[in-house]
Amino acid sequence: MKKNPKTFVLDTNVILHDPTCIHHFQENNIIIPLSVIEELDHFKRGNQVINLNAREFARTLDSITGNEIFNGGVSLGRGKGKVRIVITKGLSKEIHDVFREDNVDHRVLSAAFEAFKISKGKDKIILVSKDVNLRMKAKALGIPAEDYTTDHVVNVEELYSGKDIIENFDDDLLQKLYQSPFEISTNKLSKKLKIELVPNKYFILRNQNRSALAYLVNDLSTLRKIDKQLVYGIKPRNAEQTFAVDALLNPDIPLVTITGKAGTGKTLLALAAALQIRKLYRQIYIARPVVPLSNKDIGYLPGDVESKLAPYMQPLWDNLKVIQDQFPETDKNFQTINNMIKEQKLVIEPLSYIRGRSLQRIYFIVDEAQNLTPHEIKTIITRADEGAKIVLTGDIYQIDHPYLDSQSNGLSYLIDHFKGQKLYSHINLEKGERSVLAELASNLL
Repeated sequence: MKKNPKTFVLDTNVILHDPTCIHHFQENNIIIPLSVIEELDHFKRGNQVINLNAREFARTLDSITGNEIFNGGVSLGRGKGKVRIVITKGLSKEIHDVFREDNVDHRVLSAAFEAFKISKGKDKIILVSKDVNLRMKAKALGIPAEDYTTDHVVNVEELYSGKDIIENFDDDLLQKLYQSPFEISTNKLSKKLKIELVPNKYFILRNQNRSALAYLVNDLSTLRKIDKQLVYGIKPRNAEQTFAVDALLNPDIPLVTITGKAGTGKTLLALAAALQIRKLYRQIYIARPVVPLSNKDIGYLPGDVESKLAPYMQPLWDNLKVIQDQFPETDKNFQTINNMIKEQKLVIEPLSYIRGRSLQRIYFIVDEAQNLTPHEIKTIITRADEGAKIVLTGDIYQIDHPYLDSQSNGLSYLIDHFKGQKLYSHINLEKGERSVLAELASNLL
């Protein structure tokens, strides 16, 4: 039995989140209120990803030519539905009576309400928005509303952690890991272990007599023993940090993600590892997205650009200072950091400043990557040239972006889609290492 296509009314934030969204609704139809087009016009200028997305969508829509886009809609291709733009002439009476204020959100809501009335129940009209408040308003009026879930991770609780613990590991095999060449063939592993073989995965192997940390090489043939490594004065304090350092130092793994709550050492380890192997790279970039508190534009803040951005970048400078303070001021390692900053071999800047630069032989660390959309993550990684290493760190449960959550942020999306790739490694840090108090607060509050 053939299903009747649905009609989705798109909010502006869906388009800014994913400029290719109109191609992801299969056989269903799409309505774009004219007020959304008008709002997109305000985002066209600038170099942030949100501006690039607005321009990309405008070009896509412009390529769908003809007056039909305002009258009945234009087909998006074989097996797909139609897209049409509807003119919103102010608020409908029903919307105005309830909400009064005439703004873009309410005009989008009004367009969905008008389509809902016209369909008289024949078509299923659904408002699609990343704004939970707008979805609540729609539902209050009896209009079905959904989040845009095309790039959602299905179950964040089952997201790849990058490691496995194997208890009661065969003692003879475990002893071999302590003997040259400090590795064992995966063919010798008992099938009863039922371990998932994933390239660049890490393992804690133990039994009653001994334990070892091991790494599965990317061709899945060998488990190789790894040891704690001192990186620019910073020593890993637990197994997960040891795994992270191993991945961060490995030049054969150009993409690394590290997740974990505050205080687990994500950024500190990434920066220390970059300094440790700095001679392999032309430059070290450390960046983070700027997400102002209360969702206000940074222009609302007092002062010039530098003073506005300083609070967002300060945590990165703090991590660098922690590493530098491992050494006396007269030490070569202490001076090296100062020289690298002076010669711009080490650059700490907002992500929007770095966008557009060449990523050839760059060690590129993106902090707070959970505040990026999947499209933004793709934009960053697809710009990597030969010899580059990209490291993304973040806490997928601590998100400042108003339209992202643990399922829809770019870091979760990347971990879910890159698992099993030979060029990729991931580790989730579990134990906080700041202080007993900080760990307790992170767990309880």
